[in-house]
Amino acid sequence: MGKKVTVVGAGFYGSTTAQRLAEYDVFETVVLTDIIEGKPEGLALDMNQSRPIEGFETQIVGVTTGTDGSGYEQIAGSDIVVITAGLPRKPGMSRMDLLETNAKIVRGVSEQVARHAPDAVVIVVSNPLDEMTALAQIATGFPKNRVLGQAGMLDTARFSNFVAETLAVPVGTVKTLTLGSHGDTMVPVPSQCTVNGKPLSELLPADKIEELVVRTRNGGAEVVALLKTGSAYYAPSAAAARMARAVAEDSGAVLPVCAWVDGEYGISGVYLGVEAEIGAGGVKKVVETDLTESERAALGEAAEAVRAKQGDVANL
Repeated sequence: MGKKVTVVGAGFYGSTTAQRLAEYDVFETVVLTDIIEGKPEGLALDMNQSRPIEGFETQIVGVTTGTDGSGYEQIAGSDIVVITAGLPRKPGMSRMDLLETNAKIVRGVSEQVARHAPDAVVIVVSNPLDEMTALAQIATGFPKNRVLGQAGMLDTARFSNFVAETLAVPVGTVKTLTLGSHGDTMVPVPSQCTVNGKPLSELLPADKIEELVVRTRNGGAEVVALLKTGSAYYAPSAAAARMARAVAEDSGAVLPVCAWVDGEYGISGVYLGVEAEIGAGGVKKVVETDLTESERAALGEAAEAVRAKQGDVANL
């Protein structure tokens, strides 16, 4: 205990992430911030009152912040900061449609994080994910290993869930992997997918696997279209919270995340969805996975697509 984690943004994603982090009972304090006056304080009060029922001691502190930086002094000493601030997608919107609006928000938040929590590991979840992760690193000036993004865990979880439902097997028996970007150039990796240790290709025909790959790629849009008034947050918050826990516990868990790639897979100088060992300083190392030629090519294409857009964010 003694560790402190901050979640910036008290929307559905942020508040659910804060709740999950508190219920782990591995942090002393969870700070939840928002620009809507009273909202984070009210949510924190409500969550704290669940402590006797759920049996956790972590305290949740709600803080209203201003665009002038007021309130951010409360995040001082945070070991981890999860940035969820920004607008969610509406039906028909792509993640890219959010680029300029969310860039301003993420840049402002990142500058406050650098000022008040200069030793924190930053986990970005704002969309478009790969670009906002790159922007947060530029705006904080933190070492690249201390800034990472949540995408691959969520996309992998969606893929695993679809496989489990299709085959009517327990999700615990399914292992899948998704790399690349969080969006159109997502690269699900069927060659690394198994069910009870058996290759997925032995259990499903290629066309059915491709169907699940496409559904995984459009997983967020499918939820947005059904909700009509927001985007997914239960599965995304579970992924972000698990990443934060791996950092807090210095677990060395190998997780699919958006990390700075510098030579792995023959790709350099870009934030990209890869598997990485996660611990106290953020990304300990990128872990290269055996890929087929077509999967490797797709990852290279994803890197180039993301690189082009990440080059633009420095000026936003």
